Order: sequence, then C-alpha cells, then structure tokens
Amino acid sequence: MKVHTRAKRNLGMNSHFKHTKKVKTSVGAKTFKNEESAKKYAEKMGIKDYDLVNLKSEENKIKKLKIVKK
Repeated sequence: MKVHTRAKRNLGMNSHFKHTKKVKTSVGAKTFKNEESAKKYAEKMGIKDYDLVNLKSEENKIKKLKIVKK
C-alpha cells in the first residue's frame, strides 16, 4: 500500500524512501532452553497435563523445548 504525500507529512516520514505497509508474521511456539523454565511457565499458565518436546535434533547438545498439551 502506497502512502501519499499528505499522510507522509502527518506521520513525519521522509519522502525519498519507499513506504510500504509491513505484513505482520505469525508468532511461533513459545520455546525454552531448560526444563525448569518450561515447568514454571506451565504452572503459571495453568497447564497441568503436558509433554515437553525437543525441537532440535537429538545429536545437537542445545535444547529447544516446547510445551504440548495432551
């Protein structure tokens, strides 16, 4: 969507840049680096029956845990 001159002036934009509307991307799953923080978050959100799934490959030492409701 093109922003026209009067709107640019009202918004305080520079006239010599392209002004296109940015499309908001969807937010991914909430992830955690350790099990303690995942459990604390689940308790805080009131989730009682859940599994922790590692999104990284098993050969990788770094964990990226996701809470999945049963």
